[in-house]
Amino acid sequence: MIRKKKNVAIVAHDNRKADIVEWVDWNWKALAQHSLVCTGTTGRLVEETITKKCQENDFFAPTVKRLKSGPLGGDQQLGALICEGKIDMVIFFWDPMEPQPHDVDVKALLRISVLYNVPTASNRATADFMISSALFDQDYKPEVKDYTSYITRDIESK
Repeated sequence: MIRKKKNVAIVAHDNRKADIVEWVDWNWKALAQHSLVCTGTTGRLVEETITKKCQENDFFAPTVKRLKSGPLGGDQQLGALICEGKIDMVIFFWDPMEPQPHDVDVKALLRISVLYNVPTASNRATADFMISSALFDQDYKPEVKDYTSYITRDIESK
């Protein structure tokens, strides 16, 4: 069940941090109603941006949980939170033009978000559509595939 008040993960590669700050600045009011989970430096930037906007407009700033930096395990921490059902959506502004030292972690994070049917935006247009959806402020029950047959499959030993 994705609750009305959501846990929104926000991640951005270095070359996209200015874009995510601008996006958070533009969407602060919608985001302020939810809890945010961010990796590393992105978390600091998001927290500074949304706190400033909330103070300027006499709003309570949302909770921003900061994980480790992506290359230092933050992507894996976020993936674990998804597996535990503690993340409702992912906004991940990644850089498709720059190889990352933790590309395998990024791929694993995206794989987990698909596996657990977590709405995931990988660019600003998709993030804009997700945040402006009527479902953003409602309870929602996504269908999650049942993997029982995979977990209980027979494995031949030699």
